[in-house]
Amino acid sequence: MNRINNQSQTDRANTDESNTDGSDTLDDLLRLSMIEGVGPIMRKKLLARFGSVADILSAPLAELRQIQGIGPKTAQAIASARSEIDVSAELAACSKAGFNLIGERDERYPKLLREIPDPPGLLFVHGELRQEDSLAIAIVGTRHATQYGLRQAERLATGLARAGITIVSGLARGIDTAAHQAALAANGRTVAVLGSGLLNLYPPENAGLAAEIATHGAVISESPCYTPPLSGLFPQRNRVITGLSLGVIVVEAPLRSGALVSAQHAMEQGREVFAVPGRVDNRTSRGCHRLIRDGAKLVESVEDVLEELGPLANATPSRDGRLLRNPAELQLNVQEQAVLTVIQDSPTSIDEVVQRSGLPVNRVLATISVLEMRKLVHRISGNFVARA
Repeated sequence: MNRINNQSQTDRANTDESNTDGSDTLDDLLRLSMIEGVGPIMRKKLLARFGSVADILSAPLAELRQIQGIGPKTAQAIASARSEIDVSAELAACSKAGFNLIGERDERYPKLLREIPDPPGLLFVHGELRQEDSLAIAIVGTRHATQYGLRQAERLATGLARAGITIVSGLARGIDTAAHQAALAANGRTVAVLGSGLLNLYPPENAGLAAEIATHGAVISESPCYTPPLSGLFPQRNRVITGLSLGVIVVEAPLRSGALVSAQHAMEQGREVFAVPGRVDNRTSRGCHRLIRDGAKLVESVEDVLEELGPLANATPSRDGRLLRNPAELQLNVQEQAVLTVIQDSPTSIDEVVQRSGLPVNRVLATISVLEMRKLVHRISGNFVARA
């Protein structure tokens, strides 16, 4: 208990220090998240008017009523939040379960998520979010997946996870579950975003999967711990899935599907949208086919995704801390990485590559040929190569 309480104090300190006026405590962030009627859009309006969470909770009732969309009930709930909402029970529940609370201005808050128009003010996190998770792809799709759809989700999640990319999804039945499980089986990282509180997991049969995800990534929510899985929270949840990711892959989605809502969020957030084609006579493929007609990237392989990421992956740390210059670097084995690291932008002699890599000349030559095919290096002359 003491360890978690100390963590909560650290969260408060991080939140305070990151504000210009030092006024937004973790308690206030939590109170605002617990007020019914204050979702991400309303929170954004309130911050635009009052500047900080502390000032929102201190605002006079009359000024709150001036905000478009706020009725008397919500205005009263905000004005009385500090006296009426006791956050100690929520903090105790998080402490007991080992959850972290991360405010928007906390240094641990995901950078990509902070960039979307309506980021969550507070994240409830089971597990750990890392810097490397900024290199992430979302995989989403129907809960009523066919065997074909499940195989494609597994294949793509496996390949991307092995390439060092974090897989983000929503822990739902069907495609989401297949993507999470495949990422774990590939010893990769995966992040699950809930449409409920962390202590009211949905679907309940995925409780074991969620626990495993928390040890190899994170399970997160923007809702207090015991929030039920209300239907209105899932479209809201979808913007977080795409907000955490460089792009989203839709695998099987009928025309009325939450996966298409995710694709819409991705487009609005400036993320890449990918879609896996399916059978023309299968209703679960119609959403993907419409996305492709509307300009989404058709995906047949992991290489299609890595190639399209291009500059989005540049200057993004991989798991070993290197900055990626080309997403194709993610698929290199140890020997290929050793050779590529030695080769400079300026002409580098093959003799120098042999010497510095410590590999036999025949292996260096074979590896350079592979790197050429992947468009990572090019020959200057018979004995010199350079980075592409």
